[in-house]
Amino acid sequence: MSIMSRKTESPLFSAHGQALQHEPCPQCGGQLQLRQGKHGLFLGCNHYPNCDYIKPLQQNDGHIVKELGVPCPECGHELVLRQGRYGMFIGCSHYPHCHHIQDTDSPADNVPQSKQLCPECLKGHLVERKTRHGKTFNACDNYPKCKFALNQQPVAGKCEKCGFGLLIEKKLASGIKLQCADRKCGHIQSATE
Repeated sequence: MSIMSRKTESPLFSAHGQALQHEPCPQCGGQLQLRQGKHGLFLGCNHYPNCDYIKPLQQNDGHIVKELGVPCPECGHELVLRQGRYGMFIGCSHYPHCHHIQDTDSPADNVPQSKQLCPECLKGHLVERKTRHGKTFNACDNYPKCKFALNQQPVAGKCEKCGFGLLIEKKLASGIKLQCADRKCGHIQSATE
C-alpha cells in the first residue's frame, strides 16, 4: 500500500480551513486566515500588522452552559453553570449587575468548609480551593474583597511575635515547627504551644 500524500490525507480539514479563509475582514476588507495562538485557533486578517482584527473560534468567554435553578445568595437571581477561560464555574445569571461566583467543587449551600476565620479581613472563612492546574490552596471565601491565600495547610493559633491570628506547619530538620502565616513576619515557633 502506498503512503498517502499530505494533500489527500485530510481533505476535510483543508476544505474547512479554506472555507474560513474566504470570509472578509470586517475592519479592512482583507481575507481572514485560520491561525493558531496560545489560546487556541482564531481567524486573523491577512493584512496583519496593518490590520489587527482577530475572531476567536473557541468560546471561553463565560457563556452559559446550564441553568441550575438555585437562587444566588447575593441577589436572588438564578445561578448558572458557565464555561470560562480557566474552566467551568458557577455564577449569577444577573451578571454584570451581580458578581457572585463559586467553584463547581464548592458546596451548593455555600457554607464554609472550615470554621477558621480569615486573619486578614476577619469576616470570611478559609476554604480549600484548586488552581486551574489542580493544586490545592486555602483562601478567604470573601474574595475578591479579601485576597488572602495560603499554599500550606493553616493551623489555628497566634504568632507569639506579631500576634497574627494564623499559623502554618513547617517541617524542618529539627522537627515540626509552626510559622506565622503573615509573609511580612515569618516567625518560627515551636509546635508544642
